[in-house]
Amino acid sequence: MPKQKDKVYQFASLKGYSFWERLMIRLAGWCFYAAIKIIGMTLRFEVEGVDYVGSNSMAKYSPIVCSWHDRIFGCTYYMRGRGLVVMSSISFDAEYTARCIQRFGFGVIKGSSTRGGTRALVEMIRLVKKGFPTAFTIDGPRGPRYQVKDGPPLLAKRTGNPIIPFMVETKSFWTMNSWDKLQIPVPFSRARAFFADPIFVAPDADDDELAKKSTDLQQALDDLVLKGREWAGR
Repeated sequence: MPKQKDKVYQFASLKGYSFWERLMIRLAGWCFYAAIKIIGMTLRFEVEGVDYVGSNSMAKYSPIVCSWHDRIFGCTYYMRGRGLVVMSSISFDAEYTARCIQRFGFGVIKGSSTRGGTRALVEMIRLVKKGFPTAFTIDGPRGPRYQVKDGPPLLAKRTGNPIIPFMVETKSFWTMNSWDKLQIPVPFSRARAFFADPIFVAPDADDDELAKKSTDLQQALDDLVLKGREWAGR
């Protein structure tokens, strides 16, 4: 895994924000970091499938990890310290979210499906080709919930690296009243990280093949949700 010297691991400048906005971004970033770390430390993790991000079988690849937005709390803690680069939307809220996850060792590229997405995808391609693993909450930043977007299959095609469907389920959690029904794990709950098989995309894949790979990814993530619910007894 590459050393974390790239600018994506550094906090973005806040000079475009007011004094109070800068204060809120810094404070919120620390608060969310503390909440995830404190609760995450109490979770009892198990793994189902192969953790391809740390697997010798994937040593020559830079995995493209994909999960759902509602599982971001548990996924962030489980994947901490691995140098995963994520795409973050361009907004006030995204600034403190970015600072939170950067404290867990993630890198951040600014852009989304609605703003700056093309530039961000080009930057993702650059980093993946240099050996940086990446991650997507693939129905973010604002939905539709549990609906795959096209970025990861295109990234896999351009770089030759596999998509890794991934999800964290906890036995007990609180559900936030947000578009994604964000899950906040109850402290000391059992948690299980689920991995599906890698999805490769050929470098000469046409639009139909890319659409098929998106469908494959959708099915893999849907299956992981079902497995998680069955394991949790829901």
